This record gives sequence, structure tokens and C-alpha cells, in this order.
Amino acid sequence: MSTATPSLVDVEDVRPRIDAVLTSHVAQLRTVLSAASDDADVLADAVAQILTGGKRLRAAFCYWSWRAHGGVPGTREAEAVLRVGAALELFQAAALFHDDVMDDSDTRRGFPAAHRAFAHLHARHGLTGDAERFGMSAAILLGDLTLIASEQEFARALGQQPRRRAERSRAVFDLMRTEVTVGQYLDVLAQALPWGDDPAGDEVRAREVIRAKAARYSVEHPIVLGAALADAGEDELDACRALGLPLGEAFQLRDDLLGVFGDPQTTGKPAGDDLREGKRTVLTARAVARARAGSDDATVQLLRDRLGDRALSEADVTVLADAIRATGAPDDVEALIEDLADRAFSLMDARPWTDPARAQLIGLAHAAVDRHA
Repeated sequence: MSTATPSLVDVEDVRPRIDAVLTSHVAQLRTVLSAASDDADVLADAVAQILTGGKRLRAAFCYWSWRAHGGVPGTREAEAVLRVGAALELFQAAALFHDDVMDDSDTRRGFPAAHRAFAHLHARHGLTGDAERFGMSAAILLGDLTLIASEQEFARALGQQPRRRAERSRAVFDLMRTEVTVGQYLDVLAQALPWGDDPAGDEVRAREVIRAKAARYSVEHPIVLGAALADAGEDELDACRALGLPLGEAFQLRDDLLGVFGDPQTTGKPAGDDLREGKRTVLTARAVARARAGSDDATVQLLRDRLGDRALSEADVTVLADAIRATGAPDDVEALIEDLADRAFSLMDARPWTDPARAQLIGLAHAAVDRHA
């Protein structure tokens, strides 16, 4: 995480107030679960754990966009926007629970992924049946629980809002959730399609996934949502979309680089996890394209054979990462990040926002693309 991120999301107590909403929701969930069965409390533990991490960037983008478009702190409207921020965090938790199952990830934010943790619980208590299937089932249900929680918090936030504001905000929120679901499918499809024969086509698909699954919901929609909650005009919402999408793409491209070259101590994931999972990214598509252009058949074959190999050792990961670096693909992705970010910053500079919201949004944008975790 960028060292600037904590102070950015803490200004006007954004993080602690959102965390308070999330803590309250987990407490309410425990009450509901305990009424059902003593065995269900472990679900609340898993929800609480996944909510303790995270940068709160999505919630902060939403809040400071609201402020940039005229929102006044300390009002009832401010409390509603913070609750929307909590809904965004809960939706992200749902997406992470489900994503880890689909990607068969081992870790999340430095802890075993939920499906792994529940598989271990199955084995530890000597339960009958298949431990992995039990773990996946539990993780899917955890995703469902946090999706329900997200909807509950969003509905509470809009409960006292004027009808037009509520309807416009709801439309953004619903579109975001639909797009992420479609993006998840496109990601699953990309993993199943033949790969490596057409690097240009592979990159097109990778960027489609980025836009639908990550870019819009990570940056564009939170910024648009904040503006809608401030009753911004349609032109202003369009401007938020125009700057939010390239910034969101840059955010995800940075994530893809960190997934291969990041420090596990800061990313919370083992080095090379994305390589073991075989993620079909712009980075890997560019690496194959560059290797083909240089008639480096050995590297092309290495990438096609080993990307997605769950048995990769740490030494194997180093070899694969070094091969990708040697193609020059990381430099290509860095250049693409810079181009997308410059486009977003140029559009941000043109907005009639005033401080402190302007400075906060620009700072958050830098935190999103310049981060190390």
C-alpha cells in the first residue's frame, strides 16, 4: 500500500466511520447467526476477517467525489454517503469470496482464502465428505452473505434520500454489480479459451475483463456514485465516467504487475500467485507478443506451458517472472499505466472542483496507480 493511503482515507474520519458501520453490521450478523445455530458464528468470523483488510479506496473515492460535487460534511447526507461507502466495501468482500473460489486462490490479505480456511476446519474437526467441496460451499455462502449485507447497507443509506437522488444512485449501484458479474464470467471464459496463439486478441479480452470486472467498480462507479449522491448534473456524471474508467484501468494494470513482481510482505499474497493461477492479463499477453516478435520460441513455450501450473515452485516462479521481465512487457504495461493515468489526471485538472476535495481525489488517484500493494 502506498504510504500516503492511510492519511488520505482517514481525512474527515472516512475510514474509521466506515469501519464503524462495518463493525456494527458484523455484530448484527452475529446476532442473526447465533439465533440460527451456535455452529454459524464461524461465518461471522470470516466476514469480520475479510473486512479488516483493504485500502477503503472505493469508499473514499465515493465520499470525496460527493464532497467535490457540493456535499457538506457533518450532515445527515454525509452519514448516508459513508453508509454507501460501507456498502461498496461489503460488495467488494462478496466479490473477493467468490473470486477466490473461481481462481482457486490460496490466500487473501495475508490469510488463507475462505475456501481454504473452511476446508482446514473440515479436516480439523474430522467431518465427513470432501473437505475441498465443503470449503468452496462455505465460501460461496459467505459471498452471498456479504452481498446481502451490501444491499442492506445501500438500502438503509437511500432510505431517507429524495426519490430522484435515490433512483439515480441505485441505477449506478445496480449497473456496477451487473458489470462485475459479467466481468467475472468473461474472466472465467478467458481462462478456458485457447491462449498464446493470438496475443493481440488475448490482450483485447484481458482489457475487456479489466474494464467490466475491475476498472469500473474500483474507480469509475464509486466516483460517479458520489456525484449522483450530491445531485450532480448529467454532464458532471459523464465527466466522472470519462476520468474514472482510464484511472480504473491503470489501477488494475498496476495490480497485475504486483501479482507477478510485488513483494509478498506488502501485497499479502505469495510471490507469483497470479502465475500459478494462470491469470490471462495484459502483461502476459504482451510478454508472448514480444517473445514472438523476437523469435524467442523458448520463452513463448515457457509461458504457454507453465502459466497456470499450480505446482510451480518458488524457483519456477522466479524463472517465469524473469522471462516475462526480459521480454520488456512490464515496461509496456508501465507505459500503458502512465498513459491512462495521464489521461485521467488531465480530465481531473479540468474539473471545477475545489479543495480539500480536489486534493483528496488527486491524492487517491495517485495512491491507486502508484501503489506497491
